[in-house]
Amino acid sequence: MTNQEHLLLVTGLSGAGKSEAMKALEDLGFFCIDNLPPAFLPQLTNLQALAVHHQHRIAVAVDVRGRSMFDDLFVALDRLQADDVRHQILFLDCADDVLVRRYSETRRRHPVQEGHSLFEHIAAERRLLAGVRDRADLVLDTTQMNAHDLKARLGRIVLGRDVTNALDVDVMSFGFKHGVPLDADLMFDVRFLPNPHYDPVLRTQTGLDAPVAEYVFAQPETALVVDEIFALLERWIPLHAAAGKARLTVAIGCTGGQHRSVAIAERLAQRLRERFEDVTAVHRDLEKNAARRSTDD
Repeated sequence: MTNQEHLLLVTGLSGAGKSEAMKALEDLGFFCIDNLPPAFLPQLTNLQALAVHHQHRIAVAVDVRGRSMFDDLFVALDRLQADDVRHQILFLDCADDVLVRRYSETRRRHPVQEGHSLFEHIAAERRLLAGVRDRADLVLDTTQMNAHDLKARLGRIVLGRDVTNALDVDVMSFGFKHGVPLDADLMFDVRFLPNPHYDPVLRTQTGLDAPVAEYVFAQPETALVVDEIFALLERWIPLHAAAGKARLTVAIGCTGGQHRSVAIAERLAQRLRERFEDVTAVHRDLEKNAARRSTDD
């Protein structure tokens, strides 16, 4: 999918993994629209132009379960082509026996009710979708894929890169007195380090200020803390990514979330960016502390 082809249409056999594909594409940075009636596709022209401007990609899952919608789909595709809207069609396929097993496990009703058995329903849907499949730019067989495999495969064929180790890492500083972050995956307590709060010169500054950072890292234990947390994350982040996780939040806590945790979170995020792509330092309680200081003044 080139930079100019910002619109990806996702369709295919019922049970072949369209919902999982849309979840994976959302994790990969696509703006996703699920089960859009085909007749509305030409109306995405303005949205597609906006996506090109902002370098975003759009994925649209097209639901063509109703017979009347098949004609709408081909008309819509012709209209996109006539309007020179760059797009690709991704068709998800799957072996019949696997589709039968998936439907048997979920006990959902197959949307195409032709014949008496699931195999007959699937065969009827294949006939209905034959023209769509022939028109597809990308055909992906999900027979042997789990959700993680599907995401990895989509990354390669849609984005052209390996996304098996791609996940967003947030390094969050916080203060225990404001409560622990409920969305943290890993949490480290650095309250054992000397607190700059007790230095009158540093009290009103934060870990983003050089004097505070110098104070925190003048303690020999601080560098050791960052080294050991970094070594742990260097091993664990790829494991979380390989398990299909899209985001990992690493929380660093001190008493107020103003000095030690902020300085350490900044340094740790800097180290992690040398090894991983999407790392962000987040300071949850800095604004709270600033608001409290202004009130006290």
